[in-house]
Amino acid sequence: MSDHTEQSIVVDADPDAVMAVIADFEHYPDWVSAARSVQVTDPGTAGRAKQVKFELDAGVLRDTYVLDYTWASDGRSVQWDLSESELQRAQHGRYSLTPLTDSTTKVTYELMVDLKIPVIGQLKRRAEKAITDTALNELKKKVEG
Repeated sequence: MSDHTEQSIVVDADPDAVMAVIADFEHYPDWVSAARSVQVTDPGTAGRAKQVKFELDAGVLRDTYVLDYTWASDGRSVQWDLSESELQRAQHGRYSLTPLTDSTTKVTYELMVDLKIPVIGQLKRRAEKAITDTALNELKKKVEG
């Protein structure tokens, strides 16, 4: 992904436990602060959704959008692309999981968002950094909680 934000965090859990939380979209509103509702619109196979609709309320940013997901066969990564949105022109993201020990995993989150309204590049990167930072910290809290 070119022109994106990337951050990592270490989670005290194995990759399977981390990916199980990432894949459990119906429960996102329980632990993702900006998620007002999340609906799997195409369940895909093996408990791995192919398409998901989100209603997001992050204060100044409110959007309803649909993401298409692609899951790695080894269970160590998932990536997504924007299918439709009210405010976004494009979104591409990826979670990558790297086992560090039997009970710790490095989670890397890459994100690129392009809004339909013009935004200065530096502000866009700052917003992406805030999104990835919040997402990683909320994920860590949920998995370890």
